[in-house]
Amino acid sequence: MVAAARLALTCAGPGEQGESKVADAAVNETRRVLIAADKFKGSLTAVQVAERVTAGLRRVVPDLHVEALPVADGGDGTVDAAVAAGFERREVRVAGPLGQEVTAAFALRGDTAVVEMAEASGLQRLPAGVFAPLTASTYGSGELLRAALDAGARTIVFGVGGSATTDGGAGMLTALGARFLDEDGEPVPPGGGGLADLARADLSGLDARLSSVELVLASDVDNPLTGPKGAPAVYGPQKGASPDDVATLDAALAHFAKVLEAAVGPRAAEHAVAPGAGAAGGIGYGALLLGAGFRPGIEVMLDVLGFAPALERASLVITGEGSLDEQTLHGKAPAGVAAAARASGKEVVAVCGRLALSPEALRGAGISQAYPLTSVEPDVARCIADAGPILERVAIRIAEEHLS
Repeated sequence: MVAAARLALTCAGPGEQGESKVADAAVNETRRVLIAADKFKGSLTAVQVAERVTAGLRRVVPDLHVEALPVADGGDGTVDAAVAAGFERREVRVAGPLGQEVTAAFALRGDTAVVEMAEASGLQRLPAGVFAPLTASTYGSGELLRAALDAGARTIVFGVGGSATTDGGAGMLTALGARFLDEDGEPVPPGGGGLADLARADLSGLDARLSSVELVLASDVDNPLTGPKGAPAVYGPQKGASPDDVATLDAALAHFAKVLEAAVGPRAAEHAVAPGAGAAGGIGYGALLLGAGFRPGIEVMLDVLGFAPALERASLVITGEGSLDEQTLHGKAPAGVAAAARASGKEVVAVCGRLALSPEALRGAGISQAYPLTSVEPDVARCIADAGPILERVAIRIAEEHLS
């Protein structure tokens, strides 16, 4: 339609040209694209995805109105998404998962903070090729929460995912004032393995400011703390846990919950089986003990990032992530974006590195069509290495098929 309008302008007489200019302007005015995509993990950040898609679209429609709103589901990249949406980036020195000092960031706008546990306690904070399933600690995540409190936050969105840890949030709680002691009254060692020595838990020293703050646990998983679907069994192997390690961690976290039940009452046992308790190595459990409310990460982030008004302005929504697969359908960012867009009657297409969903599954999720990088470059290795330029070529196809 855009190309036809421009052709009419070229061929029209003086009077007709004015009418064609008005028509062309009207066409462009109605075409507003919202890019709300997550990262392509290992290749492109969510911000870079938006930049590359925008560049490709504008090669076909140079004056296209594009609004970019990088999104995340609570895992790594959540702070970057908030900063791209206008939050201020704040940096602080905290403990990494092995106790080494690292520079981590949270995002702040007004009295709302977005804290990403992976910034302090994520797998990316471990040395290359090193895993520490029994000893990695979430202490630094607690320090990040404390930094947000120091900055005046009254609402804290706590995004969890991508963790190197399986300590049930014990390290985080310790950083916030809790004490976990062995039979001799000494602090237990850091990490989930150390919880096997736990004899007494004391939460009386928790930071008093936590009682007056709204804490939102944002996660894309709803696993319980322990058991066949618990944090050690499902996610422990991703963090280097052997079968024996998984058994050790599961028993240690069950013991942790039992000792906490003696310290704070039945709610400790109730939280252990609640949705989200097993998120990010059980840090979800620690957050629930602090009074957090659990919500799917993408729903929280869409609210925080101002997705609803941006969606209202759009005529086409482009979402995506590195791999569109079965996991996408269970709380990942593209599914959340598509669900919200479908409820508003907006068309959604998706970009991805790898596509493992059928057309029927895509339509069921509210995505009319998906465009993997492999649709223009069959070489997977090249798609990973040159994801940016290839994504621009994919975006050109989207513009040709949906905008011209």
